[in-house]
Amino acid sequence: MAQRRLLEGLGVTAAEETAYRALLRHGPATLSELATETGSSAAAIRRMLPRLEDLGLISRVAGRPLRLVATPPTIAIDILVARRQEELTHSRAAAALLATEVAERGGPHPEEVLEVVTGRDAVARRYLQLERNATRELLVLVHPPYAVDVSDDQENLRRAARGGAPVTRGIYSPLAFEQPGMLDHTRRAVADGEQARLGPVPVKLAVADARTAILPLVSDTDKAVESALVVHPSALLDALVGLFETLWRAAVPLRLATDGLEPESWPSPADTEVLALLAAGLKDDAIARQLALSPRTVQRRVQMLAERLGARTRFHAGYLAAQHNLLPKDP
Repeated sequence: MAQRRLLEGLGVTAAEETAYRALLRHGPATLSELATETGSSAAAIRRMLPRLEDLGLISRVAGRPLRLVATPPTIAIDILVARRQEELTHSRAAAALLATEVAERGGPHPEEVLEVVTGRDAVARRYLQLERNATRELLVLVHPPYAVDVSDDQENLRRAARGGAPVTRGIYSPLAFEQPGMLDHTRRAVADGEQARLGPVPVKLAVADARTAILPLVSDTDKAVESALVVHPSALLDALVGLFETLWRAAVPLRLATDGLEPESWPSPADTEVLALLAAGLKDDAIARQLALSPRTVQRRVQMLAERLGARTRFHAGYLAAQHNLLPKDP
């Protein structure tokens, strides 16, 4: 049975790992002893020596004949991890430098803004890559069909275990829950901190950190996961983020009950009272006195209501509330 690779992610080849692990088992060994242990040749082990030493996996024992000893795993792995982190730091610095060069030439060319992905598996991989690389915020418009298997327990566990996961906001189409397992998937996402709303979804979409978006290439629902368009920083990406924010304001918060899925009632009685006082022209301090709340609480609630209504000012929020019949009814 093939030996499981443990050091592949740290840049160690299969042959190098085999030699290192054989040396760990055997203890200090000559080239011929190590060759016998690995089923290789002494010449092949000798050719591998400089690389194994450079990786910090082995060292030489003083004296003759030449004998090799394995670096203790706790030390060797720390060395490999530190090296890989240094490489990643250099890579990030290189990416920043290259981005500066692109900016100096006047921005990306049109063909660099759009990336076409074809094939369901390729679309799923590109979406997961976008999701995993998000560090600040992930925006998602959820509508079937799905390229990613929402019932994949391993992927769900990896998602839940991510350290420093971004803020996720999702708008779910009413059709989103027709696929078996989607409701449980959403419950887990909400439990992990996702902000979920229910509303109309004109197109499947995911946007990571307002820098990269992915959406179907074609409008045909049956083929929506067969190809995708990846959009990089551009006016088009700004428009897609703007579309999400508009839909977010119009959507209703999602409450996942044990017996099903329901939108939360909105506005709440407390919010209705604030909207009525806004419509009457009262300032925040006056509203706070009327409702026996702190001015800070009122300010936060007014800001939330204005964002929810898409209002430009607090007075505009009161006007829109009246327009949408959200104010208390006369007895």
